[in-house]
Amino acid sequence: MNLSRRERLAKTIAGEVTDRAPVALWRHFPGDDQRPADFVESVLAFQRQYDWDFIKVTPASSYCLADYGAQDEWAGNPEGTRQYTRRVITRSADWLDLRPLDPLRGALGQQVEALRLLRDGLAGEDVPFIQTIFSPLAQAKNLVGKENLVVHLRTAPERVRTGLNTLTESILRFLDVLDQRTKVSGIFYAAQMATYADLTEAEYREFGRPYDLRILEALPRHWWLNVLHIHGASPMFNLFADYPVQVLNWHDRESETDLATGKLKFKGAVCGGLGQHRPLHLGAPVEVREQARDALTQTSSRRFILSTGCVSMVTTPLANLRAARTAVERRG
Repeated sequence: MNLSRRERLAKTIAGEVTDRAPVALWRHFPGDDQRPADFVESVLAFQRQYDWDFIKVTPASSYCLADYGAQDEWAGNPEGTRQYTRRVITRSADWLDLRPLDPLRGALGQQVEALRLLRDGLAGEDVPFIQTIFSPLAQAKNLVGKENLVVHLRTAPERVRTGLNTLTESILRFLDVLDQRTKVSGIFYAAQMATYADLTEAEYREFGRPYDLRILEALPRHWWLNVLHIHGASPMFNLFADYPVQVLNWHDRESETDLATGKLKFKGAVCGGLGQHRPLHLGAPVEVREQARDALTQTSSRRFILSTGCVSMVTTPLANLRAARTAVERRG
């Protein structure tokens, strides 16, 4: 059996037998992510070097906030993430001033252009690609800062809800343009703040879940590869098990919910198995292969995509990336 990437992923999501487990890693491209052409060239080079089963497009988190006035800079973080230098929200009243963004202008328009360039660069190739969408609560965190967001949602909840509604509307408008102008196969929905280190379950149910579901339930039916990422080492896993997505990704090597447990709670495919820091970043290829084998055993190689719980570091040894890619290949 020699399956295409789409066939392999579709069968994996459905729990059917495949020729091998799919595998995909993703990373930031700091500096390059500020210009669509450079960004896409780097994304394509990474894909062609390692032959992943899908491309997760990973722009800077500010791509959806720069048009509000947020500013950031690349300061050398090994994850490739940028550091915010200007927040937009300073007082709780500022949430009332946000307006839905035009998805064809500014930084959002540049991201649409990047996806168009990626579509053209992959013409004729069987490589699904998905766009990262930061949840409204994740965007709110970056607009005001994590500590201030918690203060605002506890002291001025109605104002925060107004802001979250605006951010949700902007996301929905952006998704409409993606559906019309690109060939994305789905989205990578990054849910942040859904961790016991930041909020209570009741708070996430009020300020996170309703907006998440409003977005996910509006996704085009032909988007067949929608991945939910729960960020953090203490995720509120049970709040997400019923989300309408095909794949669930979380920090399984750092949290109490391992892959086998996650598969029991979620009906689609689970994605992970490799530690983002160790062994992928700080270990050796033999450790990467050993952890991959353990993940394949935990899941019986069914309903499973080998990856990490988050981005791979920009300084990850290339031999470790190769080890991750080849770990799923079946040998006689």
